This record gives sequence, structure tokens and C-alpha cells, in this order.
Amino acid sequence: MASEDVLELSDSSFEAEIINSDIPALVDFWAVWCGPCKQITPSVEALASEYKGKVKVGKLNIDDHTGVPQKYGIRSIPTLLVFKGGQVVGQIVGAVPQSKIEAELKKHM
Repeated sequence: MASEDVLELSDSSFEAEIINSDIPALVDFWAVWCGPCKQITPSVEALASEYKGKVKVGKLNIDDHTGVPQKYGIRSIPTLLVFKGGQVVGQIVGAVPQSKIEAELKKHM
């Protein structure tokens, strides 16, 4: 992973890192073979750096970790979920501009 501001999440770390987070969290559900996932990676990393300390940003590979995506009904990728207080409060599906991801994040900060 290119950015040190982005957490590499797993089924086992998800609850501690995201559900129990005291700040809003953005989770990027992705896979290595997914072209649109690669397209939004620079945007996700840029937002992780810009909002460091205000928003926790993580990526979860759906091929390596299947429990969390199944729990949240992830059917297509990339899917970005915004969590606040342990609950999903926002969702973006597909490769979208960074401004759209940022607008969704700002709603929940």
C-alpha cells in the first residue's frame, strides 16, 4: 500500500479499527483485479492524508477477507462505506471523483 495514512484492514482487525473508532472512518472495499478500484486509490490516499486525525481511512481486500464484505452486503466494488459510531452512515459505489468522496465524508464529520 502506497500511503502510510491508509490502514490495511482484515476481518480480524475491522471491529477494533473501524467499528470502535472514536472518529468517522472511510473503508474502501477493493480487489487486486479491479480496474475501477485502482482508479480511486489515489483519491482515497489523498483524503487519508488530508483528513489524518479527523477521519480513519482503511482498505479491505474482499478476496483475502470475506467476512466483513459479506456482513455489509458488498456486491460490487469499489464500494466505499463511511462509518460513524460503529454504524454505516454513507455509501459510494463505483469509481467516482475525489470531490464526491470528500463531500460524503464531510457530511459525517
